[in-house]
Formats: sequence, C-alpha cells, structure tokens
Amino acid sequence: MTDAVRTQGLFKRYGAQIAVAGVDLVVPAGSFAGLVGPNGAGKTTTLSMITGLLRPDGGSAEVDGFHVWRDPVEVKARIGVLPEGLRLFERLSGRELLLYNGRLRGLPKADVEQRAGELLAVMDLTGAADKLVVDYSTGMRKKIGLAAALLHNPSVLFLDEPFEGVDPVSANTLTDVLRRYTASGSTVIFSSHVMDLVERLCDWVSVMSAGHIVAQGPLDRVRGDRSLNQVFLELVGGSRDDGEAGLTWLGSKPGERR
Repeated sequence: MTDAVRTQGLFKRYGAQIAVAGVDLVVPAGSFAGLVGPNGAGKTTTLSMITGLLRPDGGSAEVDGFHVWRDPVEVKARIGVLPEGLRLFERLSGRELLLYNGRLRGLPKADVEQRAGELLAVMDLTGAADKLVVDYSTGMRKKIGLAAALLHNPSVLFLDEPFEGVDPVSANTLTDVLRRYTASGSTVIFSSHVMDLVERLCDWVSVMSAGHIVAQGPLDRVRGDRSLNQVFLELVGGSRDDGEAGLTWLGSKPGERR
C-alpha cells in the first residue's frame, strides 16, 4: 500500500518551546486516519506544516510522493483542508462561496456549478444555499467548509477537529460524506481528542503526545484487546491521579471544614 502522507523528523519551535519534536507520521493511501492527542500535543502544528500553511524548522513532509515545500503547486492541487477556527467569506452566500472556491482552483464554470449543486444537496444545505454564510450555524459552517474542501476532488483531505461544536444531525451528515469519500480510494486525516469518535470512524490511528508520535498503525493493532481510550491514557500519561489528595475541599458546604 502506498503512502498518502509521510513525514520525517518534522520539527517546529516557537522560541524556547518545542511544539513538534521530530514527527515521523505515516498515513496509507485510502485510509480514514485519526491523529489523536491531548490539547497542546502538536496536532494542529503538524497538520499546518504538512498542508503548507506553516513552514517547519526541520524535517520533511510529502503528500502523494510530492515534497510539500519543493512542489507546493502539485501538493496544493491534491489536498483539501478544513482547518481549526475556520474562517470563511461571510458576506457570500453558501453557493457563491463554492463557486468562488471553484474558480480559484481553475475549474471550468459549468463543472463548478454542477459540483456545487451536488455538494449543497449532499450536505443538506440546498435550502440555505442563497443565505449569507454569516448567518450559518456552526454545523452549517462546517458543512459548507467541507464542501469547499471537496470541490476540486482532492486525493487527501485534512480536517482539524471537524466535529467540534457540531450537532448530531450535522455530524452524521459529515460522517456519511467522509465515508463515501474514503470508499472511493481517497484519504482522510483528521485530528481529534475524542477517542470514541476516532474508534468509530478510523481504520488507522497515530497517537501524539508532547510533540512526538508515541504509537501508530492500524486501529486494531494499536488498541489491541482494549479500548482506544484506555490505550491513549496509558500512552499520554493521563491515567495518573496526581493531585486528587489536594481536592478534599471540593463539594463541601459553606462553613464546613474538611
């Protein structure tokens, strides 16, 4: 199986703080891959470097065999990105946003209009297609953002916390679209700190902690006969109960001493 994404020694420092400390990430083509880790583990920084949004201080990254920084045009033509803290052109309608993105990608107008209509229908946004994005809910923004990322039919899709703040109905729509996408042979890589979600969706997982990849491989191999959440807590040190003795006051009534 070929690799959709491969990094070697990927490194990023902010002053004295090392955000990503030599990451060797591998994601097979056609997989639904989760990049998991606690807050501050370096997930967003890693994805930003792989997608060309942030220049690394060391190491290399490849997408479909193309070097992210030596072949930026080839790489950007092959990827779709739904970043954390998604910012959209809010004074455009949902339909206008898709048409604008398609023309920026150099797609023929007729193709853009056809794809935009199909994506709006699949995302259950046809009724809101001519509504300004500024009036969209969080779930609707995530769906129109995903539609924009899929419009040019990328081979690798990067999603940073795509289900954060999304209602169950919208989350179900996003999940259905992403499963159809990977079933066609394309690759999804999404970051999350929700283990149940990753366990339900992914067939490949990379666990990140303190800027390092601490486990990686097929989901069943990484978790073994335990839940992914149990394995995750052991790997990132979250199973410790340090500090519990210092919370004896918690839950006490006013004026009551413990």
